[in-house]
Amino acid sequence: MEKYTPIKYWSELDRPREKLINKGIAALSDSELIAILIGSGNKNKSAVELSREILKQHKNNLNTLGKAEYKDLMTFAGMGPAKAISIVAALELGRRRNLQDAEKHVSLSSSQAVFEYLQPIMGDLITEEFRVIYLNRANRIIENISISKGGTTGTVIDIKIIMKRALEVLAQGIIIAHNHPSGNKMPSEMDIQITKKIQEAAKLFNITVLDHIIVADKTYYSFKDEDVI
Repeated sequence: MEKYTPIKYWSELDRPREKLINKGIAALSDSELIAILIGSGNKNKSAVELSREILKQHKNNLNTLGKAEYKDLMTFAGMGPAKAISIVAALELGRRRNLQDAEKHVSLSSSQAVFEYLQPIMGDLITEEFRVIYLNRANRIIENISISKGGTTGTVIDIKIIMKRALEVLAQGIIIAHNHPSGNKMPSEMDIQITKKIQEAAKLFNITVLDHIIVADKTYYSFKDEDVI
């Protein structure tokens, strides 16, 4: 095996930190940005080469990497807890930044607007989560809360909790949503059944279920658009 050359011996123009200073952050590749986070590689690979290996194992996709837990990253040689946590923390900051941008959709008047609002919240989750968005008469958000969290294939929904909160905040409408970690956006029979049960309960209080959105990574399924509700 050819011995690698540590980054400190690289040309200044090629070192990630110096490259950022001289050319701007946009000039850096994903692996170079990660290399800055981890600082050093292992005895056989530089920080950049180690970062490339990590990205390759995650399909060279930052969204896929964003779903990794720090313990997963520690399986790579040279990745201790501090380095792994640095990557996870940086990706979480990016997710929260996207969430703040998404919250500009204060009025959810279309399934696309709902998806753009929810995707930063639910798109990268590795387990299922069920959320309810409570809306006023103008379809503006009163509250967005997580009702339950489960495994990779489902979660338990308590309709009483959903309706109780709707009455407490005087919601005129609700949008229900959950994610599919598998990436398959199509609803299951159970998804359809729980939607109908929530609709029936909401009607008793003159509350409209405006939509049920299934978030599947970068795509979604709208029960309203597909005339399921």
